[in-house]
Amino acid sequence: MQREFSRSQRVEQQIQRTLGELLLLEVKDPRVQGVSVSAVEVSRDLGVAQVWISLLDPDDDPEEALSGLRAASGFLRAQVGKRLGLRRVPELRFGRDTSIRRGSEISRLIDEARRRDSDG
Repeated sequence: MQREFSRSQRVEQQIQRTLGELLLLEVKDPRVQGVSVSAVEVSRDLGVAQVWISLLDPDDDPEEALSGLRAASGFLRAQVGKRLGLRRVPELRFGRDTSIRRGSEISRLIDEARRRDSDG
């Protein structure tokens, strides 16, 4: 059981690194510029990889970036398989990682509450 878990983790890290390189250097679609791969989670059977992305500019439209990624998914999947030498290449599913934005909002609320406490 532990061995399978570590293999999944290793594959997740390799996919994350490879996708990051591909998005930076090879995908020319302007919709995916400024996209960062924040995490990858693979299913137990390695059939599906959920790829979580964040945007460098939080004001950018995430749906446009996700659309660009879906359009490039065939190319990305083929490159991941080729570069990692996987027999079975997981289907790539993209989603937006909102943890950075949520973290910023929580920090802002905490700062605001501290300011109110010190003023009152």
